[in-house]
Amino acid sequence: MLEVRALHTYYGLSHIIQGVDLIASRGEVVGVFGRNGVGKTTLLKTIAGWVRPARGEIRLDGEALDGAGPEATAYRGVGFVPEDRRIFPGLTVQENLELGLSLRKEDSRADRRRAIEDIFGRFPLLRQRRQQLGTTLSGGEQQMLAMARAMVGMPKALLIDEPSEGLAPMIAEEIFAIIRELKRAGTIILLVEQNVHAALDVCDRFYAIERGQAILEGSARVEKDRAALIAAIAV
Repeated sequence: MLEVRALHTYYGLSHIIQGVDLIASRGEVVGVFGRNGVGKTTLLKTIAGWVRPARGEIRLDGEALDGAGPEATAYRGVGFVPEDRRIFPGLTVQENLELGLSLRKEDSRADRRRAIEDIFGRFPLLRQRRQQLGTTLSGGEQQMLAMARAMVGMPKALLIDEPSEGLAPMIAEEIFAIIRELKRAGTIILLVEQNVHAALDVCDRFYAIERGQAILEGSARVEKDRAALIAAIAV
């Protein structure tokens, strides 16, 4: 289980995250929704260790993560797919994926090769592009590569920020299909996504964020909860 308790995060003097509580369990997709600028990305970055919280608790399977930093947080089982994808320039698709394997130091060379081939099995388009520079891929292909790079490290929890942004509907649906597959495999998933209706179809539960606070929690399977969410985040 991923647990966030009374989390507060600042950028300088700006109080961005203001006491958020959140829980996500294994095999569960939890959506984090809200208008632009309300703190959704900062929340994910804080959980991932990219931003240090001022106070509060972040725990994965009972182990404290708050303040651990990005590398330690990743080693403890939290993967992050940022909105800007962060594909490493000058590296091929395969080399980008091999960086994701750095989290699996105890694996043998054969295990690592097998992990790469397993990922290429899930992303056949990336297999075709394995020797191509990652930054020369299309937007949809780069999103797949960012997801694949996080997945190859076998995280317990995966934080995904705006995966469908700028993508054609067919490519976006492929991304959501991958999220469904990860859910079936038991991964904890926190999903920030502006396409609320599409995201709700893969989510189990959701939180609505406003001014750095969780103002609503509900089930993606309950129509009145979905309607309340839409009303809460409507511009």
